[in-house]
Amino acid sequence: MSETVVSVRDVNIYQGSNLVLQDVNFNINRGEFVYLVGKTGTGKSSLLKTLYGELPLREGTANVAGFDLKGMNWKKVPFLRRNLGVVFQDFQLLTDRNVHQNLRFVLKATGWTDEKLIEEKINDVLDKVGLKSKGFKMPFEMSGGEQQRVDIARALLNSPKLILADEPTGNLDPETSDEIMQLLFQICKDYGTAIVMATHDFIVINRYPSRMLKTERNRVLDSAVPA
Repeated sequence: MSETVVSVRDVNIYQGSNLVLQDVNFNINRGEFVYLVGKTGTGKSSLLKTLYGELPLREGTANVAGFDLKGMNWKKVPFLRRNLGVVFQDFQLLTDRNVHQNLRFVLKATGWTDEKLIEEKINDVLDKVGLKSKGFKMPFEMSGGEQQRVDIARALLNSPKLILADEPTGNLDPETSDEIMQLLFQICKDYGTAIVMATHDFIVINRYPSRMLKTERNRVLDSAVPA
């Protein structure tokens, strides 16, 4: 029996008073890779924001990495996010410090205090993303692909059950996109991390086919569920 990392039941998602998605139902299991697709404005971002606690859940039930989103208040959101990794299209690295310091900042901010363990963890995640010797580099000294690898390393710091990746190949050339996709699928396989990746890039989807959630006409269509 697979471990369920995300369970969404009868969920309606709002932006203010506007109903964006209705009657949303899906499960995502450990080690599963799922694309989130749909035209701009159809609710992809709202769904991701609900999953990482930025948009409060008003109607329905959802459990993410063991956290009940319905009962989530602002005090609990940081604990939810420690169990998630979020990968951004524009990297969002701190530009005034090197790679090692970027990762150290996140660990300190999420409660790590043991210096030896901090060093071990940073070396571990940089090794996983193929950047073991690049910890001293500043973000501006790195290519877009390398910066995205740092972003993925940052998402792995707290050994999350789930990574939410928002257009992670959006600013990358095709060859670099390939490298990032291979890395993400490897993380799924080797560490059992579930990944939800929002994308518009159908070249990537065709090259790396997997289950798909599609936002369309206020619904979420699941390729794993027969129409």
